[in-house]
Amino acid sequence: MNEKNYYTIKEISGKTQVPEHTIRYWESKFKLLRPLRLKSGHRRYTKRDIEILNDLKDLIFIKGYSLRGAKKVLFKKSAGVQGKINQIQSQQAIKFLEEIKKDLRDIIK
Repeated sequence: MNEKNYYTIKEISGKTQVPEHTIRYWESKFKLLRPLRLKSGHRRYTKRDIEILNDLKDLIFIKGYSLRGAKKVLFKKSAGVQGKINQIQSQQAIKFLEEIKKDLRDIIK
């Protein structure tokens, strides 16, 4: 069975056990949580949005973080992921440039 790519707010609320009004409020407070908006104004959420909502739920409802504290934790987490992506891309670029350098040396010979 194929997994869906996009979910409605009602489906997301059911999956995360977070009320719809809370999800809409968190959207206004957290820039990481930005669902796709259809022309009709309906929201469509991705698996990444579900992960963010579960992280928020854990930080706020279970661990007792304030909205500001949760925002800091999520920002650090996303910055860490982005840093790893940049590092991988840099390593790939270096390998690619080394291959070009080798090819150019072969051409010169």
